[in-house]
Formats: sequence, C-alpha cells, structure tokens
Amino acid sequence: MDRRLFMRASVLAAGTAAVSGSLMRGALAAPAQNAPSPYGPLQSPDANGIRLPAGFTSQVVARSGQVVSGTSYVWHSAPDGGACFADGSGWIYTSNAEVSAAAGGGASMIRFNSSGNVTAASRILSGTSTNCAGGKTPWNTWLSCEEISLGRVWETYPFGGTAQARPAMGRFKHEAAAADPVRQVVYLTEDETNGRFYRFVPTTWGNLSAGTLQVLVAGSGTSGSFSWATVPDPDGSPTATRNQVSGSKSFNGGEGCWYASDTVWFTTKGDNRVWQLNLSNNTYELAYDDNLVTGTPTLTGVDNITGSSYGDLYVCEDGGNMEINMITPDDKISVFLRVQNQSSSELCGAAFNPAGNRLYFSSQRGTSGSSTGGITYCVTGPFRT
Repeated sequence: MDRRLFMRASVLAAGTAAVSGSLMRGALAAPAQNAPSPYGPLQSPDANGIRLPAGFTSQVVARSGQVVSGTSYVWHSAPDGGACFADGSGWIYTSNAEVSAAAGGGASMIRFNSSGNVTAASRILSGTSTNCAGGKTPWNTWLSCEEISLGRVWETYPFGGTAQARPAMGRFKHEAAAADPVRQVVYLTEDETNGRFYRFVPTTWGNLSAGTLQVLVAGSGTSGSFSWATVPDPDGSPTATRNQVSGSKSFNGGEGCWYASDTVWFTTKGDNRVWQLNLSNNTYELAYDDNLVTGTPTLTGVDNITGSSYGDLYVCEDGGNMEINMITPDDKISVFLRVQNQSSSELCGAAFNPAGNRLYFSSQRGTSGSSTGGITYCVTGPFRT
C-alpha cells in the first residue's frame, strides 16, 4: 500500500493522525470541506480595511503610481503574481504588472532587510503585456507569464540581469508556473475556457532556452490516471497548443500553480476548483470544488495559490468575498483574511518570505477599482511553520 492510501486509511480509522503537515499534505483524500480556521475567527477590519485572525497585523508595502517608501521607484499598475527569494539575511519580493506594454506591463521587485524594511525597488522586466502570474525557479529567477494569445514566458533576474523570453516553453495564454526540482520540469497553466495543463522538460535543468513542451493527457472525469504527450509545435501557430494533442485534458480557466512534496496543485476559475496531481503515482483528483462543499462554500473565484512550509495552501479570490482562503493538510478549508470595501478588485501575488512569518499579497485594483489603484500588502503573524 502506498503512503497516500495508507494515510487515508489511518485517518478514516482513527479520525486524526499525529504526523507532520508536510507529510499529510498530498496524503489525504480531497475535496476539502468547510471548517473553523486553525487561527481562529476574523477580527474587525484593521486600519487597512483587512480582517485578520487575532495576533496578525497588516501593512501597506506599495501603491500603484506611488514611490515605494525608502526608494525612488514608482510601483507598477495592476500588481498580480508574485514570489519571494532569500537574499542574505533579507529577501526580495517580485510582482507582475497585468497591464499592456504601453501601460507598463512587465515585473518589478522590492528588496527587504532582515527586519522587513524596504531597502530597494526596481524594474526587472519591461515592454511585455498582461503579465499575470508566473513562478520562481530553484536557481532564483522569476518566470513572468504573459496572459495573451501566443503569450510568452519571460525569465527575469531579481538579483540582476537582462530578462529573456523562453519561447520553447510554449506560446499560449500563459498564467502560472511551478518548478519541480525532483523531475526537473516546470508545470504551466493556461487561462482559456478549454485550456490545458502543461509541463516543460528542459534539455538541461537550470537552462530554459531549450527543451520539450508536453501536455497532460487524461480522461474527462475529475479523478483518474494521467500521462504526458509532446506538443508538436510549441509556437502555437497556426494551431493552438491546446488543440494539437488528441486526448489532452481540458481545464476551465487555469490560474495559480504550486508544487511541493511530489504534488502539484493548480486552480481553475471557470468551475471554482483546485486540482491535485499526485506525481508519485501519476493520478489526479480534486483538492477543492465549491459544488462539493457541504453548506455554503467559503472559496469562490479561485485564482493565485501558494503554500506554506507547514503544508497549508493559501488560495486568493478574484471576486468572491475578496478573501484568501486556506486549505489545511487534513483537507479543511477556511477564511484566513478578508479585504473590505474593494469588491471591484482581486487578490493575487500571495507569497511567504523565507522565514514563513510574513505573507505578501496584492489587491490588484485596490479601493479605486482601477489598475492604477493597486495595493501590495504584507501580513505578519504566527503562521504555522
């Protein structure tokens, strides 16, 4: 019996299991169900209009169109996907700009010292369009993905260097990316109503300039086994990559993507689902589906996703109640935070600093409802690690 089935049987028999979060994540049955938050109920809105559990605080890090405090750099419009990188005793947070090239599309970074204070900010990518989500690599680059027809993945260098297009990773409506150092591949989502889920297999791990683009092949159900097939023409023209392989599985609006412990999770906004691929045995299932929740689902408008070192998943809402929800390793879902009075925005860019005690995220359009009104926040508190 494999570990996943063993853990499932143990939990069903005992009701609980005294194992670590990292082991439990990916080991229990899905989909997640509503439950009280392990952090307790939300408190009243703070000065930034954010409702948080007791013991957590928020601060504004940057606002679109305004100089980042402590620097001379003006923060970009429509902040979207993001990630954190260790930088000595401090860290760097990267963020995409989901606007056209003319309006400042691309990506930026903010550098923090060990106390979490801003020490620098700058552009790391310019002249691109609708940079939505992306993902970090083990070699400390940020993959910024263009969410446009025949969009590209751009490899950017938060620590310095010139961004490079990576066309071998496919030309399609890119959304997010997640690197898998065990299999030495990068997973990719596609934001189309009939989008596909891909992986890129570099010729040399650590070099994304050449390799093979593959697409997930599976049945039409919500669980089962899967395999990979090579996409004949990653350029996507004249035939879109999603239409090139017979039997490739369709997903309704691919969004965020996260890899950890032989598992990759990704979200689909068209049906409010979180999918889970179990890479050790090549099976897939639902980690969350709002139609399968008993009672009123707390999570709708699924979008960006990230994970903590404990094994909790944090899922941002595009719409819904403007919340970040968390799915625990024992498949319970609850609200972690809610942003008040920003119903014309979306939450995105969730990422933990290396120590795991600060969560960065953005409200893409803030209180104004405009791309020029984006706000990037930091939440500090006793996160489970």
